Amino acid sequence: MADPKVKMVTEPLDDEDRASNLDIMKDESEKHPADSQEDLPSSQDEIVYHYMTFDTAIPSPAHLSLSPSSALDERSPATPQPDLTAFISPFLWSKQRKNLITWLSCAATIVTAYTAGSHASGIDQMSAEWHVSNIAVTVGITVFTAGFAIAPMFLAPFSEIHGRRPIFIGTGCLFVLFQLVCSLTPTYPGMLVARFLTGCVSSTFSTMVGGVVSDIYHAEQRNTAMSLFSGAALFGTGLGPLFSGLVAQHTTWRWIFYLQVITCGLMMILIVIFFKETRGSVLLSRKAKTLNAWIEQLESEGHFGMMMPLREGSLETSPQRIRWKVKSDEERTTLGRSIAISLYRPFHLLFTEPVVFFFSLWISFSWAVLYLTFSAIPLVFTESHGFNLEQNGAVFTAISVASLISTVVSIAQERLTRQYLTGKRRQMLDTPEGRLFFSCVQSALLPIGCFWFGWTSFPSDHWILPTLAIGCATMGIFSIYLAVFNYLADTYHRYASSALAAQSFCRNMLGGAFPLFTAQMFRKMTFQGAGSFLGGLGAMLTIVPWVLVFYGPKIRARSRFASEIMEKD
Repeated sequence: MADPKVKMVTEPLDDEDRASNLDIMKDESEKHPADSQEDLPSSQDEIVYHYMTFDTAIPSPAHLSLSPSSALDERSPATPQPDLTAFISPFLWSKQRKNLITWLSCAATIVTAYTAGSHASGIDQMSAEWHVSNIAVTVGITVFTAGFAIAPMFLAPFSEIHGRRPIFIGTGCLFVLFQLVCSLTPTYPGMLVARFLTGCVSSTFSTMVGGVVSDIYHAEQRNTAMSLFSGAALFGTGLGPLFSGLVAQHTTWRWIFYLQVITCGLMMILIVIFFKETRGSVLLSRKAKTLNAWIEQLESEGHFGMMMPLREGSLETSPQRIRWKVKSDEERTTLGRSIAISLYRPFHLLFTEPVVFFFSLWISFSWAVLYLTFSAIPLVFTESHGFNLEQNGAVFTAISVASLISTVVSIAQERLTRQYLTGKRRQMLDTPEGRLFFSCVQSALLPIGCFWFGWTSFPSDHWILPTLAIGCATMGIFSIYLAVFNYLADTYHRYASSALAAQSFCRNMLGGAFPLFTAQMFRKMTFQGAGSFLGGLGAMLTIVPWVLVFYGPKIRARSRFASEIMEKD
């Protein structure tokens, strides 16, 4: 049969065309009952394209609606409809499946965060082996975070087009490979290159997890998952120096990376087996392709037409040759343009949107405080308390424990607040500003922890005091991290990925730079002076959520990006 004409439509055919098609089908069936299916192509030579959504009802083939006398020989049955359960909306997944994806994503985030700080415990050994300074070896942390900041701007468009799972598996395999290169490299430059590449490929397991959470949870259901994600990022950051200090104390720095090859390899096996695609637009495109392939198979067997409604919402149907298409596929730009937008828009938002700028400044400072602990803890606890490498690593337990406490508190306080608030007060929690209520108070724990750490770092003070201060600051960092992610996601909606990319770039670049001069800062300013300086900056930035709580709606109304969403809402 010659190639049919293709008719591109977004609305059902009008009643006259539908009725005409139906009359033709009936006439042909009456004239040639036994051959009506073979004559169908000549009467239905146009393919009509319809947009598909997750709510679109799948029509039945036209041959199932014909009289038994016109049915084809039973020896050539039609191919049954394919199983479409793999293509349901991720929002409709079972609670168990969502929990599995969430926990698996958070576990991957822990492994990635572990990698960032694990390098710090091997600095002395690498310095001695390669005859370079400790600061030079510390650059291994800086280049890792640089890769972590830059790579998502190139990788994110791939996940939007091809889905999360292929990107996770592809970068995850490279993650394991580059960890192995770190463990085997014989030179200092080789380590820097390997660390940068490790940061690039591992970034997907942190920056894209927020996208995974958005794929499977609606905004009002996102708090628990985002709390787990935030807790995982901080928990893993503390685990890195904790276990690596133990390993480096009793073996060599190379086993720091051998251990990560093993853990990352196990994580990749779990991801390959259990992680399913979460990107809704990708699943919908696959569903449309599967159905189109089925319809083509039916037509090759001589079964032409699907029973489509005469009009939207109508119960009356008529045969029509159709194919399915997805609007997101048509709206998708080329990969090159997607990368260009991914590189341009985050910085455009950063310098034109006050909310993005000050939130990026706030979270970047908090991340810098977190990362300076990689240098500050060994310095302070070695000079003030005579700790060795293993003992210094144990102090990082405060970060992991504090992140666990913060996660539990964040989940519990959200549920309790919703339980006891009613009416408009409860609805306020679902506004972008409602995401900041808790952080207004809890973010103050960061400057408090900085002051506390600085002024309890005397040799006469018990080591538990600065350790508790680190935990206090970590709880403040957790609150800031969670608030920034939630507020930007709720405020910028489809521009949220660009807003989050902006803060992620700033956060990782500044965080990776701080360990390079932490030791000099603490020695020049004294431990007490450095702690007070950091505490003062943290206290100034704590005003950011308060301003948005009171003036957030007005500020958003002036934003071209945020106000566009408000108008549509």
